Amino acid sequence: MPFETLIMERGIVIMEIAFCRIDDRLIHGQVATVWAKVTGCNRIMCCSDEVAQDTMRKKLLLQVVPPGLKAYVVPVDKAVEAYKDPKYDAFKTLFLFTNPTDVVRAVKGGIPFKSVNLGGKCFKDGDTMISSAVAVSPQDVKALLELVDMGIEVEIRKLANEPKGDLMEALKAKGLA
Repeated sequence: MPFETLIMERGIVIMEIAFCRIDDRLIHGQVATVWAKVTGCNRIMCCSDEVAQDTMRKKLLLQVVPPGLKAYVVPVDKAVEAYKDPKYDAFKTLFLFTNPTDVVRAVKGGIPFKSVNLGGKCFKDGDTMISSAVAVSPQDVKALLELVDMGIEVEIRKLANEPKGDLMEALKAKGLA
């Protein structure tokens, strides 16, 4: 039985999704001071298999969490498990991912994101800049298009006070869609 059906039939309460953001820096100044406030979250969940295994980076991320909030750095599968666990129903979670491929994994695992903010991805060789703060690889483009095909809004916006940018327009302008 699909998880969503189980929720409806059994009245299970699950954690609330405050916001979903792709930003390869995860928790940093803008996230800690602005996005956390704007979304009204009480938890931040950094979802990355790679970062969850990096003890130093994990420790540094957790040190910049704003007072009054709890944060976690977990592999994507563990984030999906936590989302489905009723014991975390008091969580209003800001989900942070380093890349869109991991967001696709989370959605396929059962986290029903309706919207994803593409906020920041640093340029690497082979990437294409689609905004002033977002560089995408061919793998990123494939995952972003998959999210759009799933009916999920993907908006480009570095700062909370900026207007939402249209992903498809940005990709088309660079010949990527």
